[in-house]
Amino acid sequence: MIDHLDHLVLTTHDPERCIDFYTRALGMQLERFGEGRLALRFGDQKINLHVSGREFEPKAARPTPGSLDLCFIASVPLAEVMARLRTAGVAIVEGPVPKTGAAYPLRSVYVRDPDLNLIELSERADGN
Repeated sequence: MIDHLDHLVLTTHDPERCIDFYTRALGMQLERFGEGRLALRFGDQKINLHVSGREFEPKAARPTPGSLDLCFIASVPLAEVMARLRTAGVAIVEGPVPKTGAAYPLRSVYVRDPDLNLIELSERADGN
């Protein structure tokens, strides 16, 4: 019945730092839409941003900065991802380590965004 994820919502304490991290360190594109809404676009998906205490309705029952654990599949080799993270001054929390993805084995590194969400950045590990 479900085909794919269109977007998710990230609640942040500091939208400027959040946008800087996802655009500068991860290469996402800032998108403005609606009446003052912000999103981070990558491929055919996006992350809509809500500011803690000023969320748009409807919203989750308990929107909380730092409560997400997200995994992104990189469009470039993991070595390039790690180099970009180093250039952006983002510390790698763990990795590279082998992990199990939804469709295939992964090789991943973990970082934290400015709200302390855990961000997994991965590449396909089975050689395809």
